[in-house]
Amino acid sequence: MSTVKVLLINGSPNEHGCTYTALSEIADTLDKHDIETEILYLGKKPIAGCIACMKCAQTGKCVFDDQVNSVLTVLDDIDAIVVGSPVYYAGATGQLTSFLNRLFFCSEPRMAGKLGASVVSCRRGGASAAFDQLNKYFTICNMPIVSSQYWNQVHGFTPDDVRKDEEGLQTMRTLGENMAWLLKNIEAGRKNGVPAPKYEPRMKTHFIR
Repeated sequence: MSTVKVLLINGSPNEHGCTYTALSEIADTLDKHDIETEILYLGKKPIAGCIACMKCAQTGKCVFDDQVNSVLTVLDDIDAIVVGSPVYYAGATGQLTSFLNRLFFCSEPRMAGKLGASVVSCRRGGASAAFDQLNKYFTICNMPIVSSQYWNQVHGFTPDDVRKDEEGLQTMRTLGENMAWLLKNIEAGRKNGVPAPKYEPRMKTHFIR
């Protein structure tokens, strides 16, 4: 499985905080299956949102030359994406939302067939709303979503709190196991000549006629 790679995106402004702790549990599980992993930290600086300039349709990259373009450069070598965020007002962080809006808008057709999973970290509430928000990036791009034994969330105010969330960490490990199993099955299918889905030309209709 050395050619299989999973990108884990840490959307928290805290590089080694609660979200990182959850993502690391997944990465450690994938590593045990000899699956290459990388945790991408988005940083603390503001990330520009999509301005709908449509230049990416012509160039294949975003006009804002930041980590979005860095990911686009290696996207075809990535087999699965795990997106992690703390919960702010029952939603993902602004930095992560801006990053994902631009990344997925630039590369929607290239996302098809990659596995997707989202992970949220919160002190108390709002986890399921943020979890639902993040999963929508995958469901619009023909990306199978990897599930776990519970919704992918950990609870705590500090990384030490999260390390005490035994069920939450087990949920992360189960997510890693499920992702590894699916990646192995997809790889086996490719080796045995199972073709990828064939999609019809995309139709985009408007509600106003």
